[in-house]
Amino acid sequence: MTKTKAKSLRVDPIACDAHGLCAELCPELIRLDDWGYPIVPADGVPPALERRAQRAVATCPTRALRLERAG
Repeated sequence: MTKTKAKSLRVDPIACDAHGLCAELCPELIRLDDWGYPIVPADGVPPALERRAQRAVATCPTRALRLERAG
């Protein structure tokens, strides 16, 4: 049996322009700070939310959000 590695969201703070689309598409994982920049969980993305997280990544207009394999 192959164990699936968890994935984590990463934000490139230089590329991010605080559009907020990611938080609209995946509010269970992403919240916005006072200036509209995303805050993502440090403990990874639960498997049940990976599709929503991937949609948020694909929709980011500046490509500042990434979904990466943890570890």
